[in-house]
Amino acid sequence: MTEEFIADALEKLALVGILIALALGVAAYSTWAERKVAAFLQDRIGPNRAGVFGLLQPLADGLKLFSKEEIIPKDANKFLFVLGPALAMIVACMTGAVIPWSTAFEWGDRLVVPQVADVNIGFLYILGVLSLGVYGIMIGAWASNNKYSLMGGLRAASQIISYELPMGIVLITILMMTGSLRLTDIVHYQQDHAWFVLLQPVGFIIFLVCSFAETNRTPFDLPEAENELVGGYHSEYSSMKMGFYLFAEYTNMFISSVVISTLYFGGYDIPFVDDATLVNTVGVNGLAILNFLSLFAKACFFIFFYMWVRWTIPRFRYDQLMNLGWKKLLPLALINMLITGLVILLLNK
Repeated sequence: MTEEFIADALEKLALVGILIALALGVAAYSTWAERKVAAFLQDRIGPNRAGVFGLLQPLADGLKLFSKEEIIPKDANKFLFVLGPALAMIVACMTGAVIPWSTAFEWGDRLVVPQVADVNIGFLYILGVLSLGVYGIMIGAWASNNKYSLMGGLRAASQIISYELPMGIVLITILMMTGSLRLTDIVHYQQDHAWFVLLQPVGFIIFLVCSFAETNRTPFDLPEAENELVGGYHSEYSSMKMGFYLFAEYTNMFISSVVISTLYFGGYDIPFVDDATLVNTVGVNGLAILNFLSLFAKACFFIFFYMWVRWTIPRFRYDQLMNLGWKKLLPLALINMLITGLVILLLNK
């Protein structure tokens, strides 16, 4: 019993380490991809000096942030000033714990499921952790003792609260159809029936718009609107504390892309392929690798989509942001939930 417990604990620790390394690696190279996408859309070249095609640019940026001077404003709350970016980074990495990254693979005599925690309240956990992310922003904004930072933090709090409501309501429609909050069950349901982007197209659009607001991405990046708030909630930050906020944003963007892929695009499901047939050809471990690559490819598409939208659509005004959330998305999510319930009731008669 003790040996089994130790083996399970080591397995989970290894999965946590791999997940954090994956999230940080994707976040680092998302900064490179952001510049390349922006350059492509604006007919420029983008980073091309550090390494081939500028692939070493994220390492150069990290070295620059590490070597910059650490600055803490004189009247700032030093403990909270450091806690803010640390909390934002920790919460960003926690979200991926309940995501099923692929089917199980063999490791020696063990069958390992690449999922840190297969809890039966999977997407409630995701909503809960996402709502904690605003605390890192608010704490850092308030501790900075800067009115522009504080205004950015207040905007972030009201924005995330506003857009969590329609996001939670559209997730209820998935619960109504699958009868489960477990993300693994949601993936299996889509494998047996159809992807939820086809079954819940309105819910997908609402969830996608809300995910832009939850991650503070353009056109919903009002907490750091330079034309009104200088640099927003992280105006007073420098060095790696500033880097933590930037990494948290890109990590949230990656995890959000994975969540969208899991909930609406079948997760690790490979379209038009029968896993039972494929496993006979490539084996259990080969199937697990292909499933992971399928999920990762879907996530990369949405990361590109985030960047495409950022460099295409101008930023909203704050009143437009609030009107969209409360007067458009929330009623639409409620109507979508009622129609879904009516259809389920009629089909079950």
